[in-house]
Amino acid sequence: MFGFHYRLERKAIGLVLAIIGVASIGGAVEIAPLFTIHQTVEDAPDMRVYTPLELAGRNIYIREGCYACHSQMIRTLRDEVERYGPYSLAVESKYDHPMLWGSKRTGPDLARIGEKYSDDWHVAHMNNPRNVVKESVMPAYAWLARTELRTDDLPNHLKAMRAVGVPYSDAMIANAAADAYGQAAPDSPFAEGVAERYGGATTVRAFDGDPGKLTEMDALVAYLQILGRLTNAAQKPVASAEK
Repeated sequence: MFGFHYRLERKAIGLVLAIIGVASIGGAVEIAPLFTIHQTVEDAPDMRVYTPLELAGRNIYIREGCYACHSQMIRTLRDEVERYGPYSLAVESKYDHPMLWGSKRTGPDLARIGEKYSDDWHVAHMNNPRNVVKESVMPAYAWLARTELRTDDLPNHLKAMRAVGVPYSDAMIANAAADAYGQAAPDSPFAEGVAERYGGATTVRAFDGDPGKLTEMDALVAYLQILGRLTNAAQKPVASAEK
């Protein structure tokens, strides 16, 4: 074996061809499954996009490094399914750029945290995690409730998402700032536009408890409350989810 290798090293062209051949095998193993991706990724006709407020909350979640301690991927292991709920499907991260899968869990997995707790619980948890989870090592984010959410750049965020395949319409982009405000202010005239563009099931309420002010706390709580709820594909039997 070593004799063959030594002889091959003395022949530059042969060595290059051998390297290309071995690398091609690895590349084929990685690329071939992509030709059947439509058979392995579930279809979800009910899948909806993030609202501007939820997308802003996701950006804050990434900005603050929440993904470093919380994964959003429930594996098929029995103990994980029993603790967190149905295992994660690829289609549930269809509009996530970047996706936040992983296995790092200083804190619990958040893939199905949506509506598991009340808005008040999330606000109290962000203000001081030890108030609701005594043994928590999570830092406090009380300043989010005091920080006004920037909305003037939301149309550009939606445009960027559309550029990578998220189906935001021109109307969604044009009304992004108004829709972000309207989702957290149910009594405002902007609230109707949110339901019109994102569906009647979209949650419209004052997430931080104060409908008069749009804060980063509103955005982050709105995002947490939609996790695992953009589609109900994971709740269906496997046969139904594939149809």
